[in-house]
Amino acid sequence: MSNAIPNDDAAAVARLREARTKIKHELGKVVIGQDEIIDSLLIGMLCRGHILLHGVPGLGKTLMARTLAKTLEMEFRRIQFTPDLMPADITGTDVMEEDQATGKHSVSFLKGPIFTNFLLADEINRTPPKTQAALLQAMQEGEVSVGRETYKLTPPFFVVATQNPIEMEGTYPLPEAQLDRFMFNLKVKYPTVSEEVLIIKGTTSNLTGQAGAVLRAEEVIRLQELVRGVPIADSVVRYAARLVAATRPGMPDSGASPKALEAIHKYISYGASPRASQFLVLGSKARAILAGRYHVDFDDIKAVAHPVLRHRLVLNFHARADNINSDGLVNRLLEAVPTEEKK
Repeated sequence: MSNAIPNDDAAAVARLREARTKIKHELGKVVIGQDEIIDSLLIGMLCRGHILLHGVPGLGKTLMARTLAKTLEMEFRRIQFTPDLMPADITGTDVMEEDQATGKHSVSFLKGPIFTNFLLADEINRTPPKTQAALLQAMQEGEVSVGRETYKLTPPFFVVATQNPIEMEGTYPLPEAQLDRFMFNLKVKYPTVSEEVLIIKGTTSNLTGQAGAVLRAEEVIRLQELVRGVPIADSVVRYAARLVAATRPGMPDSGASPKALEAIHKYISYGASPRASQFLVLGSKARAILAGRYHVDFDDIKAVAHPVLRHRLVLNFHARADNINSDGLVNRLLEAVPTEEKK
């Protein structure tokens, strides 16, 4: 398979690398650190995926999403999820209107905040599952159904949701079906002391940075198409499929040794669906393009394995008893599944 880049695509790859550098520079005026999270947000956007940011309050999750939207020059809306938020508050609702001249009544649709390019679903686990589910169709299908009508969302459509740790008071668990709609589950960590010093200086003075626009919405759509056209070898695709198959108890054809699989499956009730394989490949393509490469290798698959798989493994009581989490199991999977298949 040739890795030669068509001239138009080569220009787009160069433009994306330049844009990545500029975006991180603009974000750096407002957001301190979190380079890995920012790269993952860009990958999700390029893959037409959606991102879940997980971390305690005060780590800048909302600020990162809002600032990224500014650099992408996309229409931005924010929904603050609360216990009393209703599905219609997200999708919109039919309203009765009266023509003042004729006195006749008609029904029109009042669009909700979901009709945007960049949606920030802030503290999504502060609202009950019924309202959380209002995002499902939009995230998967790019459309919203209200009553008998279905309304298309204007591309690009990108959802970034923030989530507080579930053990915090006043939160609701996200159903597995809702979690599976997110391409990445990203853990936002505490800043280092040096980073926190810069955060304090930047937020306690009159000198505050402002991020500028780097990419327009139409450019984002072009780059999303470019990512899907990146070539990938069959062996790399099969590695992604085998890695996901290894998460499923009773699936023996992953290439891992039975003993290694037994030690992993002991802790898993349900493994990842084919959506995980798709996101592994798409995320790897976007990572390669962001690095200036027009091909995907095994390391790209490994690099996106944790954010793709950590929220798709349903662990059992053995995992809780032995203090095993999803990230630990993904580490074991990466060690157990060989990149090359045995002949």
